[in-house]
Amino acid sequence: MFGGGCAAVLDMANKFLLEKVVRIKKPAAKIVGVAIEDVSSDGVTLNTKISVDNPYAKSLPVSEISYAVKSADRMILSGKIENTGSLPAKEETVLVLPVRIEHTILLSLVKDIGEDWDVDYELDLSLTIDLPLFGDFTIPLSWKGEIKLPTISSII
Repeated sequence: MFGGGCAAVLDMANKFLLEKVVRIKKPAAKIVGVAIEDVSSDGVTLNTKISVDNPYAKSLPVSEISYAVKSADRMILSGKIENTGSLPAKEETVLVLPVRIEHTILLSLVKDIGEDWDVDYELDLSLTIDLPLFGDFTIPLSWKGEIKLPTISSII
């Protein structure tokens, strides 16, 4: 009988803690823009701007940003950047993630380029932040856009 009372108290304590954890504010993020930073004869650099809100009174380390670029329903590029700095306490910060796509990769998508000389793409990101007491917290993000390829006359 004594054991049943302890189990009930533990169950109530677990429910209380779970309710509190669910209500804790967590960092939020969104992609606020993707811009073509550099177009050259060997590739294109996309600068992805990620706005991240840190609601805590302590700075938070960004453990990793992983990314995947897809076009025409196939993966064309993926990678990750580790230890990208920290998010200042109680601030919104804009992180810039440069993604370099070689022209050879873009040209492999010839069927998507078509007459308008552009490539439609989808960028999937995972922003992983190290939260005290909880560990890694990952925020998935996505963006769709198009890359206008340079013509030969624009490069020369």
